[in-house]
Amino acid sequence: MSRSRLPLKAALFAAAVLATAEARGTVIPVGEGESVIEALSRAAPGDTLHLAKGNFKGGLVIDKPGLTIEGEAGATLDGDETGNVITIDAPDVTIRGLTIRRSGLSLIGKNSGIFVDRTGDRARIEDNHLVDNLITIYLDGPHDAIVRHNQIYGLQRLRRTERGPAVSLWNTPGSAIVDNDIRYGRDGVFSVTSNHNLIRGNSFHDLRFAVHFMYTNDSEVAQNVSVGNEVGYAMMYSDRLVVRDNLSDHDRDHSLLFNYANMSRIENNVARASDKCVFIYNASKNVLSGNWFENCAIGVHFTAGSERNEITDNAFVNNRRQVMYVGTRLLDWSSHGRGNFYSDNPAFDLDGDGIADTAYRPNDLVDQVIWRAPAAKILLNSPALQVVRWAQAQFPAIHPGGVIDSAPLMKPPHPSALDRMIP
Repeated sequence: MSRSRLPLKAALFAAAVLATAEARGTVIPVGEGESVIEALSRAAPGDTLHLAKGNFKGGLVIDKPGLTIEGEAGATLDGDETGNVITIDAPDVTIRGLTIRRSGLSLIGKNSGIFVDRTGDRARIEDNHLVDNLITIYLDGPHDAIVRHNQIYGLQRLRRTERGPAVSLWNTPGSAIVDNDIRYGRDGVFSVTSNHNLIRGNSFHDLRFAVHFMYTNDSEVAQNVSVGNEVGYAMMYSDRLVVRDNLSDHDRDHSLLFNYANMSRIENNVARASDKCVFIYNASKNVLSGNWFENCAIGVHFTAGSERNEITDNAFVNNRRQVMYVGTRLLDWSSHGRGNFYSDNPAFDLDGDGIADTAYRPNDLVDQVIWRAPAAKILLNSPALQVVRWAQAQFPAIHPGGVIDSAPLMKPPHPSALDRMIP
């Protein structure tokens, strides 16, 4: 019986191999000097165009599903500063292993190194070197696209406001930007009116914003590194985000910025050496936990009606001003008996439970006066203000309100992003 089944099994195996080969399509080699556009016209859905080392003319429009364009090391598509170098107008297209450069220079025309139209669902853009494109990659409405393991160097010769973002997302649910090295250009990842996106494991340098969200909901920003940008992670008008395990190091203005960002979790991030480690403006119902804020001019600037935020188990380390709260409401930054760690807190822990024996107040009446009337700084060392501070310390009832941490921690948390800090 087993012998009679062998030919059938062999036939089924052969049929499976043939079906797999057919599904993968044909590999079409394209040598230097040949036209990629002409090769595209001959290709069938599912085929692969394999480019040899050399320079090729851009301006490609891929309108056949399942097509792959890949290249040997040194295979370069040049857009000659006209339009898009590659336009993807069909689903399941893969662009891999190419150098793609010199798109057009029209922001209104959305000129891009790779432009993925709304018909380009499940596009895969991976292991490419993209350089000197106005907008490097534009996902303009496709679902479930992946941009992975690319080296992206944006324009440098234009003023930053005239450059496009490295990766632009518009209404592209399910798309992921993963493990890319992104430099120059304007913003690293700029997302508008999208949802369910993942920005993970990327490295951002020499940009305006590393990650910039506008009206982008239910998305995750995780395990990224932002170094030397104007702003690290700017979350604006976006809800239900997860921002975790990111590093912001020497970003000039803000490491983390939340403007009308609500119902989000901001956990285990490291921010250091910015003007403001965190700026929270009119952002409510968020959880900030396990973060490390170090060596900033201001650890957290908290203002403009931000309400019902839970801020616990964070470390405020050697910031010139740990907390700046502009307001008179009393806010307790502790929850379930745990607050935050403050490196300038001189409190004791006599019972050894890890919680300081006295509450921590980062701001006093003098701070409130100076924030509202900066010219009053000239009086900081005057006897009158020293008397005000002494009286407030002796009689806490005259404290003007603001932030109090009723259960400050004696030891800081250790988020994993600390291990990725640059010495």
